[in-house]
Amino acid sequence: MTFAADSPLVGSVRVAENHEPRRGGVRPSLLILHYTGMSSAEKAIDWLARAESNVSCHYVIDEDGRITQLVPESLRAWHAGASFWRGETDINSHSIGIEIQNPGHQHGYPDFPAAQMQAVIALGKDIAQRHRMAADAVLAHSDIAPGRKIDPGEKFNWALLARQGLGLWVRPSSVHADDPGLDIGASGSRVAAAQELLALYGYRVEQSGILDDGTSHVLKAFQAHFRPRRVDGRLDRSTELTLERLIGVSDRNVAA
Repeated sequence: MTFAADSPLVGSVRVAENHEPRRGGVRPSLLILHYTGMSSAEKAIDWLARAESNVSCHYVIDEDGRITQLVPESLRAWHAGASFWRGETDINSHSIGIEIQNPGHQHGYPDFPAAQMQAVIALGKDIAQRHRMAADAVLAHSDIAPGRKIDPGEKFNWALLARQGLGLWVRPSSVHADDPGLDIGASGSRVAAAQELLALYGYRVEQSGILDDGTSHVLKAFQAHFRPRRVDGRLDRSTELTLERLIGVSDRNVAA
């Protein structure tokens, strides 16, 4: 297979082996951001292009901002894995996946360079505009697979993306050292309310009123994206207020 790049921002094309038609003929409505977790973009591209990897993505963005496309946007890449968002489990069919070069938490987790972030923003805006994606459709891998994935992590600057017109962001409520928050095993109305709002926004979380392991993983994913100053999976007032603020500005507040 050969193909032409979908975006003029693409510097090179490398054909990945793992791809297929989008199931049900759906059009992509989600943009999923990952980090590669590998030592270099070259190694990530090589691996993502191989059939034996059992993975692929649409784009890889190097630290210097160079963009490589591996799968046409019209096709289903294998980047999301077991995942969920707003009732949908075939996220690969409904999304476009961008891998951002960063060795990840297990290998030092450096900051994302400015040139790379600007390339993410430029490509992301181009994709979102062409596919008419909503602001709250720009997600982290950890959002759709909490507990299984933690990328792109708390250092990724979602606020910068939103300021430049990509994604949804609200100002996080201040974190207070004297409020450690509710931990695993806690129960009651605060936990139930948080679970309801997390599910309303799109996360898969059991509506039990108990802060179990699953809820804690979802809280960590939410915190890494929207309240990155402290990512601990506890339910403190800062997390609650930030979540309420987010629902208030999203289209999900209509159903609340």
